[in-house]
Order: sequence, then structure tokens, then C-alpha cells
Amino acid sequence: MNILKKLPRKIKIIIIALPLLFLYTFICSIGYVTAISSDLCESVFRLHIIANSDSEEDQNLKYKVRDNVIAYMNTLCSNTNSKQEVISIANEHLEDFKKIAIDTIKTNGFNYDAQVEINNVFFPTKTYGDLSLPEGYYDALRIKIGNASGQNWWCVMFPPLCFVDVSTGIVPQESKELIKENLSDEEYGLICTGNNSKDNSDVKFKFKIIEILNHTKLITAKN
Repeated sequence: MNILKKLPRKIKIIIIALPLLFLYTFICSIGYVTAISSDLCESVFRLHIIANSDSEEDQNLKYKVRDNVIAYMNTLCSNTNSKQEVISIANEHLEDFKKIAIDTIKTNGFNYDAQVEINNVFFPTKTYGDLSLPEGYYDALRIKIGNASGQNWWCVMFPPLCFVDVSTGIVPQESKELIKENLSDEEYGLICTGNNSKDNSDVKFKFKIIEILNHTKLITAKN
């Protein structure tokens, strides 16, 4: 304290103001990112397929179930305009999805059961090509194969990303335009990492805030 008293008045003001400025900036960042993350979770409907195990056979089976489910989804949801419309269609065809999954399982020589449901569940941060979704609670159509203890596969049913080949690591521009039409500029800016390192650093910072909020239970699942 004696040292502080001896400092010039301007230096004292700076020493006192800096922590307050940091705290103000952090609080503003929390408010901004929380709002955007919550809106994003409300705007996205995901497809989540969980394999029976991590064996090569079970993982290959997961992809075959995925291909058949997506092919059927494409006949149902290709012209949908809202998340709620996609969820409504998915709800109406849950038994069809289950039949497709079980038929695929049996055709490939397995006798696993399959569970199909729509839930609001927690997802960790996931990257799809050059798009990333922050961790959080999302509505999802979930297909659990057998014991559902293997690695999972996911995509976005709305806005439509399930029909995109991301083997190149880049989501085509036309697909991004579809996403952009259904998200706010802030939401789109949060998930589209692109190739700009500065943007990536900003996204990582925002995602880290979301992780902190999730781990402190400030963002929770819907009732």
C-alpha cells in the first residue's frame, strides 16, 4: 500500500482501471457468447449415430446405417424451411428410421437392436469440414446401434449439412449459403472458422467461454 501511495496519480488510475476493464470485457463476452450459443443451439437440429462398439466391423456398419438413413432423409427433408418442420417430419417417421437401421443391421449379418429417438442432449465441440459447432445442448435425432458404446458420427439435419461430402475438409460455398440463410450473422460467424488464423483464434476464445459456462452449469439442457 505504501508503494501505491507514492506512485503518480495517473499510474494509480491505470492500476485500478485495468482489472475493472478486464472484468467488464469478460462479462460482456460472456453475455454475448451465451446469447449466441443459446440461439445457435435453438437453430440447429442434428443427426447422431452411435456405433455398437469401436471394432472395425461395427464402425463400418455405422456408416452403412448412416448412408441409408441419410438417403431416406433426403426424400423427406430436402425442401424443408425450418428446424421445427424437420423435427416434426422426423417425429412422424421415427419407426421408419428404426426399420431402416434394423434392416441395414440384419442385411450386413448382425443381430443388434436399434434405438431411435429425438432428444436434447449435450455435444462436445465438433468440427464439420471448416465449420465448427460449440459444445452445448442440441436437439438431435439419435440412432443407437446395439450397445451404443462405440465412436459416433454426426451431421446437421437443419440447416442441411448431412448431404455434404466433407472428405476435402471444406464445406462447399452453396452449403454455407444455406446455413447462412437460417442463422444470424453472429451465429454464422461463430461456427464458420474458414482459413483465417485470426478468425480461428477469436472462435477458440468464444468456444472456451462456452466451455466454462457449460462446466459451471450456466448453460443447461432444456426442460
